[in-house]
Amino acid sequence: MLTTELIKLNNLQLAGKLVSEQLMLGIHQSKRFGNGIEFEQYRHYEPGDDPKRIDWKLYARTDKHLVRESSTESNFHLRFIIDLSGSMNYVEKGVSRLQYCKILLASLAYLGYRQGDLMSLYALQNDELSTLVASGKQSFQRILYTLEKSIASGNWKNSNPKFPAFHAAKQKEVVIIASDFLQINEEWIQMIKNLANPHREIIIFQVLGKQEIEFDLKGFYRFKDLESGIEMELQAENIKDEVRKNAENYLNKLQIELQIPFVHLVRTDLEAPIANVITESIKKRKI
Repeated sequence: MLTTELIKLNNLQLAGKLVSEQLMLGIHQSKRFGNGIEFEQYRHYEPGDDPKRIDWKLYARTDKHLVRESSTESNFHLRFIIDLSGSMNYVEKGVSRLQYCKILLASLAYLGYRQGDLMSLYALQNDELSTLVASGKQSFQRILYTLEKSIASGNWKNSNPKFPAFHAAKQKEVVIIASDFLQINEEWIQMIKNLANPHREIIIFQVLGKQEIEFDLKGFYRFKDLESGIEMELQAENIKDEVRKNAENYLNKLQIELQIPFVHLVRTDLEAPIANVITESIKKRKI
């Protein structure tokens, strides 16, 4: 489903659910199921299944051997981090970076919810990492509500960020970051290096517009820094080569710097279907 169609729904919960359901059709086998208490769904009986798990009442009505599945609590704590600096308000072809990242994280939250994962949500804004939703009961619904209401503004220039909320980890973690990952100095790279350790897997979704990289523009434009608010009018042809070269150099450097164990960089643009992007991240984790 196209991102523009998901945005037109004007309902983050429904958009995330639709993407997650599309994903589950392809990665059903990767779900973690067990003999828990909470009923999850039915599936067809397979050789090796315990016959006691067959719903015989349902068999009497449908003549099908269906097994009841229930979810078990995961060993993972999913920590979602969304960049809420002003550059997230960048828009291309009717899709803002912030909208894209909200649907991306909402879809991943649905997957985590279906697997029984612990979940929490954090924001990067005005040089601070803040806890938006702590893990606990109803954290899934609170994450969706908080994402829906989140607004991007200010900047992110913290070159030595601290994460006290992450120090009390008692289980394996997966940290999922959604951002443009554009930096002035080394703030993003330093942040990842501060977070990375053998018990914490990090997945970075770098969401960029095609024009930010290709810069295929002609004529005079008024360019605005979405974080500082500074504006200037320039002829696109005069700066095209420099912009493209700087973008290529930065992205290549980032790719090299983030070759850290248990760190996965997934780069995408605002036109890419979100389900495809998540599928790519799953494949990278298996490499």
